[in-house]
Amino acid sequence: MTDALTALEREAETRILILDGAMGTQIQGFGFSEEDFRGQRFANWETSLKGNNDLLNLTQPEAIRAIHERYISAGADLIETNTFSATSIAMADYTMEDLAPEIAAEGARLARVAADASGRSVAVLGAIGPTNKTLSLSPDVNDPGYREVTFEQVRTAYEAQVRAMAPYVDALLIETVFDTLNAKAAIKAILDADLGLPIIISGTITDASGRTLSGQTAEAFWYSIRHARPWAIGLNCALGAEMMRPHIAAISRVADTRIIAYPNAGLPNAFGEYDETPEQTGALLGDWAKSGLVNILGGCCGTTPEHIAAIAKAAKGKAPRAIPAAKRGMHLSGLEPFELAS
Repeated sequence: MTDALTALEREAETRILILDGAMGTQIQGFGFSEEDFRGQRFANWETSLKGNNDLLNLTQPEAIRAIHERYISAGADLIETNTFSATSIAMADYTMEDLAPEIAAEGARLARVAADASGRSVAVLGAIGPTNKTLSLSPDVNDPGYREVTFEQVRTAYEAQVRAMAPYVDALLIETVFDTLNAKAAIKAILDADLGLPIIISGTITDASGRTLSGQTAEAFWYSIRHARPWAIGLNCALGAEMMRPHIAAISRVADTRIIAYPNAGLPNAFGEYDETPEQTGALLGDWAKSGLVNILGGCCGTTPEHIAAIAKAAKGKAPRAIPAAKRGMHLSGLEPFELAS
């Protein structure tokens, strides 16, 4: 474990750690044009590149570093690399498969530079998104058995990403997991790479059903991935704090590791924008902290440095969740958990 994460692990015994907020929200604020996304290097690229936020690691690196610095100034103890889609599978949308490792490495390096310049212990989490493919579900309603990718293809893509980020990060964050099988491919890739980096895993409950897209409850999701011995487990994205709370409470009851939670700033409005103010988000997550549900708090879509500052203020002085001892017995999961006590 790196010095930064070791220091934060000690601090996590007495306080709630703070994660950063949304990268995309901050990038949108720059108003980058197609030409800005391309930069000089990709001026003649054959496909449109606007919206490829991870590419900005190469074409607008100062902006990405500045975003990290804003979140650190707001109180973030952990920052996520701008690498959510830095896999060959996701980059295929832009015919940039071969550039994925370079984008991942540069995204991790920029976060490392910002963290090291902060003058305090700030850990860098290598962000690993779910890709735009699913291993559990068919994209063709007429062919339920069809898959666009294989488990090995996804695992290979993830291994290239984590190896590229490894020199710069303190831990690897498998986030926004909507398909547990995709998460297992990422876990396998990390274990195969044998980098000695802790793993953090964050799922996403996609709607009011209280389940991931592949059908699992929060508790079942935990039992499916607990073999990875994650440094922290939790939920992010899709829901605002009000709707996410019962699912965080559920996973908090069963997980024998730290709980991480970073909800959206409410639900998007008709224009796809987020209206929840920093004060509102801070109050909601402050109540989570007061209730002893969490060890790490941050924000996802729609959150800003102001939201993170409000969350840090609301969590200050509140004790972190006490990590329970592992329950003895058999714990299985399908779409729902099954426990057989010893």
